[in-house]
Amino acid sequence: MAWLDVAASEDLKEGDVIGVRAGRVPVALFRLEGEVFALHDLCPHGAARLSDGYVDDECVECPLHQGLVDIRTGDPKGPPIDEPTQTYPAREVNGRIEVDVD
Repeated sequence: MAWLDVAASEDLKEGDVIGVRAGRVPVALFRLEGEVFALHDLCPHGAARLSDGYVDDECVECPLHQGLVDIRTGDPKGPPIDEPTQTYPAREVNGRIEVDVD
């Protein structure tokens, strides 16, 4: 695994989302129940950033199409999104968030 440092742990609040870059890859980071999750930061339906979306329970709502994506799995949960979103392993080490996009 190739872990990349992308953010300070304190920058990601519970139930929130932030957009970061892991190398050249745009990533949306989420914190749910103290755990960190990472999704590719592009709606699979169109050109909208999921990090600009709204967190609703365990899903993120696309700000452009209002489709839903499961934050934990990347699975589509509401139309018009019908394809999964790429997920990436994420972890916290020494107050930093790391993501593996390989």
